[in-house]
Amino acid sequence: MEYAIQELANLSGVSTRTLRYYDEIDLLKPARTNEAGYRFYGQKEVDLLQQILFYRALDMKLATIQQILRAPDFQHKEALESHRIALLQRKEQLEKLLQTVEKTIQSFEEEYPMTNEEKFKGFKEKLIEDNEKQYGEEIRAKYGNDTVEASNAKMKNMTEEQFTAMQQLEQQLFERLKEAMKIGETKNDVAMEVAELHKRWLSFSWPQYSKEAHAGLVQMYVDDERFTAYYDERVTAGATQFLHDVIMIYSKN
Repeated sequence: MEYAIQELANLSGVSTRTLRYYDEIDLLKPARTNEAGYRFYGQKEVDLLQQILFYRALDMKLATIQQILRAPDFQHKEALESHRIALLQRKEQLEKLLQTVEKTIQSFEEEYPMTNEEKFKGFKEKLIEDNEKQYGEEIRAKYGNDTVEASNAKMKNMTEEQFTAMQQLEQQLFERLKEAMKIGETKNDVAMEVAELHKRWLSFSWPQYSKEAHAGLVQMYVDDERFTAYYDERVTAGATQFLHDVIMIYSKN
């Protein structure tokens, strides 16, 4: 069966503009284009579009999707199994967040005493899930499953005060990092304060701290664009590299 671009747009819910863009970036090419320039898609392209939409539902970047689909060992059935697991995990997380919302509403309507731990349980688990989704594979490969599980357990057991303090400390870290970058020197007192703040921030979730592990982590920051984007987007371009250079000095003292 063959679909014109408008027919595929109606079938999938994806706009024709998006389908044309996917064609332009070689993410999803039509099966054929006729002499008038109209695009037509076959079953292979329909199945591929489904895969793309699954990955997009998991907030994956188009460039990453493109790399996955072009991999010589890409298997359609295995990819679907992977999607199923990821979506079940997201479903579980959403259900936990929904439970938190419902308990909060109940606490207002029925004066049901809701503990602070219950209020923040869903948010902490969402943070853990997001970290696993974005960085889990690399972190587990570098530090091992036991270390990661211990870190996740420490995060889950945080009190409301600790969770809030961790978020506030991170904002302070961003501000001091920006200030240190304006000075432009990686060895001054402000830069070393940045390193100390980063250590304190990590210690909220790390089961134990070491300078070697700290240095290894910031090396991952600059080696992987996903890690790099975290600080560059929240502070300014070049922030991740600057933080890396500061921590490398800090870890040798």
